[in-house]
Amino acid sequence: MKLGWIGLGDMGQVIVPRLIQAGHEVGGWNRTRSKAGPLVEQGMVWADSPRHLAAGSDVVFSMVTDAPAVSAVALGPDGVIAGLSPEGIYLDMSTIDPEVSRAIAAAFSEDGLTMLDAPLSGSPVTIRAGSASTMVGGDRTAYERVEPVLYDIGSKVSYIGPSGTAVQMKVAVNLSLIVQMVAFCESIALAEKGGVDRAVAVDAMLKSVVASPVMGYRGPFILEMPDTPLADVTLQQKDMVLALEVARRQGSPAPLGAVANELLNACRGLGIDHRDFVTVFDVYHLLAGGP
Repeated sequence: MKLGWIGLGDMGQVIVPRLIQAGHEVGGWNRTRSKAGPLVEQGMVWADSPRHLAAGSDVVFSMVTDAPAVSAVALGPDGVIAGLSPEGIYLDMSTIDPEVSRAIAAAFSEDGLTMLDAPLSGSPVTIRAGSASTMVGGDRTAYERVEPVLYDIGSKVSYIGPSGTAVQMKVAVNLSLIVQMVAFCESIALAEKGGVDRAVAVDAMLKSVVASPVMGYRGPFILEMPDTPLADVTLQQKDMVLALEVARRQGSPAPLGAVANELLNACRGLGIDHRDFVTVFDVYHLLAGGP
């Protein structure tokens, strides 16, 4: 297939090479063109705008920061909607408000075009390992057409339901991910305060029944924080605030999410929000009287 990819940040940098290696012809566009350089060297073809990219693609993906960014690349005179053919499919893999996603999908439908919400659950670590998960909402027939391509991105693909349901599911997944990691940090701080060596505590937790995939690759950050975060506090708090807003609108209680969000706030107050959000451990460590 001829594929288009919009958004060449950390995730795009690892997904696009996978698609090229799978044999697809991939074009790309990013607001900051300099990020395209390494991918062009690997075979990606630069497009001058989302519209031009869509005009030359069978399937167009976008993975950008937030809802305004999705609206900007999807709609308008230079957006995907202006270049996509009636036979083409647009998949947005961003984590945004389900209501916004449904509204964008409706705009495509009014023009006789197809949009799927297809958020990806994972990180550069899981993408490189081939274990990332994609959830898809929208027209089932369109999903079946693009399903083989999604398996080229990661080994786990699920059809969730109508438009907006996949991004709704992703919001729920992210809420759980953040709460899990905050609880992990709390547990390690508790063990350390009681005399357990920090490294021993991390190892024991990751060998216990509570271990999960995200703990497996993120838990060790408590011992050595990476120079480049997988997702810093600001980015993860964006997802948590979104989850809390969706919960508020639906009347769905999310007390654990609210508490986790306050720990992220504390990271910001301490000026450590540029680190991976597992730095929440440092908040617990300080509150427990650590240096």
